[in-house]
Amino acid sequence: MRRARKVKILATLGPSSADKATIAALFRAGADVFRINMSHTDHEMLRRLVATIREVETESGRPIGVLADLQGPKLRIGTFADRSVMLTPGQMFTLDSDPTPGNASRVELPHPEILSALQPGHRLLLDDGKVRLRVVGCTPTSALTTVEVGTVLSNRKGVSVPDTTIDFAALTDKDRADLDAALAANVDWIALSFIQRPEDVTEVKQIVRGRAGVLAKIEKPQAVERLAEIIAETDALMVARGDLGVEMPLEKVPGIQKQITRAARRAGKPVVVATQMLESMISAPTPTRAEVSDVATAVFEGADAVMLSAESASGAYPAEAVATMDRIATEVERDPYYVQILRAQRTDPEPTGADAISAAARQIAETLNLAAICSFTASGTTAMRAARERPQTPVLALSPVAATARRLSIVWGLHCIVGEEAHDIDGMVVRACEIAESEGFARAGERIILTAGVPLGTPGATNMLRIAVVGTGGNNRPD
Repeated sequence: MRRARKVKILATLGPSSADKATIAALFRAGADVFRINMSHTDHEMLRRLVATIREVETESGRPIGVLADLQGPKLRIGTFADRSVMLTPGQMFTLDSDPTPGNASRVELPHPEILSALQPGHRLLLDDGKVRLRVVGCTPTSALTTVEVGTVLSNRKGVSVPDTTIDFAALTDKDRADLDAALAANVDWIALSFIQRPEDVTEVKQIVRGRAGVLAKIEKPQAVERLAEIIAETDALMVARGDLGVEMPLEKVPGIQKQITRAARRAGKPVVVATQMLESMISAPTPTRAEVSDVATAVFEGADAVMLSAESASGAYPAEAVATMDRIATEVERDPYYVQILRAQRTDPEPTGADAISAAARQIAETLNLAAICSFTASGTTAMRAARERPQTPVLALSPVAATARRLSIVWGLHCIVGEEAHDIDGMVVRACEIAESEGFARAGERIILTAGVPLGTPGATNMLRIAVVGTGGNNRPD
């Protein structure tokens, strides 16, 4: 199955999409990677979903990526004696460590790490920002605040602290258990929620030890401030616009989205744009015009992937939402401005052999109008560097490692193929030509370009570029 677009689609699985028939339908509609939200998934369900995805993968003959999204620290207030209170602007309200049910003047904040980190002037956002408090005085066990934006506040609502760096570990106990279960299930990507600093990514990578890619979700101001350091440490990024829009002014989110996508592309690391992309399709069969424009903006920006959350997990039209996103992305990529924008954003290659080879392959392929770029890759590095160039020529990522092909399914423009490793360069040429022809990318007499690392199978050693002619009757040859 060959996609007609280069940007990839992530679809979240949930109550509306947990059975094999629906997962297969989502894949046929355009989903390249499936996200499993560990906030709502137990370990037995995780194993069942991964097994079902692998069945669909086997039947389709195409590698499919699986992303396990860890919940991260969930910060919540305590409870109220009357279940809820009304907060009005200007009143004083205290958050403290007292577990006694709260009232209109106070409530428990069962997170000593927050209370010890707050400073006068810091904001607290409750219930997704519906209530905004400003700290006027604090001790290690309590914070006196004034209500700046108020409404009804009920039990166990979430707390965000956009001005405060909290001293807690990147992984909660639940996250550690979920991470172990996800790795045991052989997922391809681990997504980290609410990270604040690069050390949060480092901690998880030390546990993962290369068994999966690590994706950092950027959803806190502290992560935006240290974006360059986080990009250097992580394998991929996600612009998690939902929580980012709670912790930062909404009007800043579009600019931050551009900042993250462009920085990730410069680094050659995949970036996913997520949250509320086709939100109205949770309950309607068609999106709003604004949502279509939102998806188009992410595609024009050169994001590697766009993601559906509740639209495919719990919505009434999961397959229709994926198909709609597929049509939008396909149409955007046909627009002449799309190519111009990608070219304008292209940056110089990094001073490495892999980047120089990848940049040369893109330029040669476009200049000579070659049928395909074929990247032989064991670790995925060669193919990811090819994708960084955003070539108009199709890119085939050929790998003997199924896990590598699955992980690369999140990367822009890559058509991933799993197969036996070539034993020498001549065998590599023959195999590339055969695959390019059988997958519908090239016809007899057309030329392709190959990139690889020599000696073959050496991770991260992209150092070879070769043009070959697709022949007839197996007569494939170097140009």
